[in-house]
Amino acid sequence: MSETKVENDMNASSNAEMKAQQQAAAPNGGTPKRKKAMLAIATVFAVAAIGWGAYYALYSRFYEDTDNAYVQGNVVQVTPQIAGTVTKIYADDTNVVKAGQPLVSLDTADADVALAQAEAQLAQTVREVRTLYASQAQSSANVAAREAELARAKDDLARRKALSGSGAVSNEEIRHAESAVTAAEATLTASKEQLASGKALTEGTTVANHPNVQRAAGRVQELMLAQARSTVFAPVGGEVAKRNVQVGQRVTPGAPLMAIVPLDQVWVDANFKESQLREMHVGQPVKLTADVYGGKVEYDGKIVGMGAGTGSAFALLPAQNATGNWIKVVQRVPVRIAIDRKELAEHPLRIGLSMRAVVDLHDQSGAPVGGTAANTATMTADSAAVASIDAKAKARVDSIIATNLK
Repeated sequence: MSETKVENDMNASSNAEMKAQQQAAAPNGGTPKRKKAMLAIATVFAVAAIGWGAYYALYSRFYEDTDNAYVQGNVVQVTPQIAGTVTKIYADDTNVVKAGQPLVSLDTADADVALAQAEAQLAQTVREVRTLYASQAQSSANVAAREAELARAKDDLARRKALSGSGAVSNEEIRHAESAVTAAEATLTASKEQLASGKALTEGTTVANHPNVQRAAGRVQELMLAQARSTVFAPVGGEVAKRNVQVGQRVTPGAPLMAIVPLDQVWVDANFKESQLREMHVGQPVKLTADVYGGKVEYDGKIVGMGAGTGSAFALLPAQNATGNWIKVVQRVPVRIAIDRKELAEHPLRIGLSMRAVVDLHDQSGAPVGGTAANTATMTADSAAVASIDAKAKARVDSIIATNLK
């Protein structure tokens, strides 16, 4: 048994030595492959880091982009200026109209009657004012007659007083002569006041520019303007949208009839994160693409300004950040981008379409967005129709006055 035990102990020790040799040899045998793998991985990461650093330094840091951008434009509401019943509608949704083109007609019966009455009142006023001027000559003649009567009364009184000492004239006759002088003086005073009153109404004026005539003429012009406003014209050119007026409908001043969108004047509001605005300046070029056309159509734009606040600040229910449960959210600010008109004409856009904007930050010469106002846009309505109405009203008033001056 002792020999068997010794043999077993020798086998166990030899097995232990073999395991130890294998464990010692395994790491040494796997070291080259593992080192190569780790070196390859480290090289890939180093190259990627260098590539990203070079990309950022040479290109990425000079550009900011967002796909949170949408087409915006003016929506011009068309409203009547007088009350009336709609008789005709000349434009419908999707129709393109020009500035000054008629859109809606209202019933003119009431306006026609009121205008006829105003014209008759103007004619009557002209004749009444002519009477005022004519009465001035009569008043002047009346004053002259009263002066003559006063002189005659004074002469009679003087003669009677001269004969009173001889007894040829009684005291009663003298008193009658004095009363006649007093009455003539009072009559003369009244005539002069009447003449002065007439002059106060006519002095420094003519029949045509007399205040009464001008007031009546203004009423005629007002009603002619109201009559002309029974036709609602397009204030600007563009595409009709949101028509909600119907024939036979009774409308009131200011009620929206339809809207006109000038699609040649749209712009893009790009909502950039607040951290993207540091290097943005007015005038920087922007490349724009629309989802409706895809990347094959590219628009050239430029920054013209920035919104006065973030979208959340102007929301119907703005966020109340002074609460206990507060989570910081990166805010976005709308940056307005103008689009090249020629490119817009070639590939029209609609309000609300999605866009992607890439801003080139190389040019830092402009004012920072959000600083001094960059542009002052002016939008004017077509005034040709109003000018025509004024000219017609003035011509009509002049004709009425001239006719009643004869």
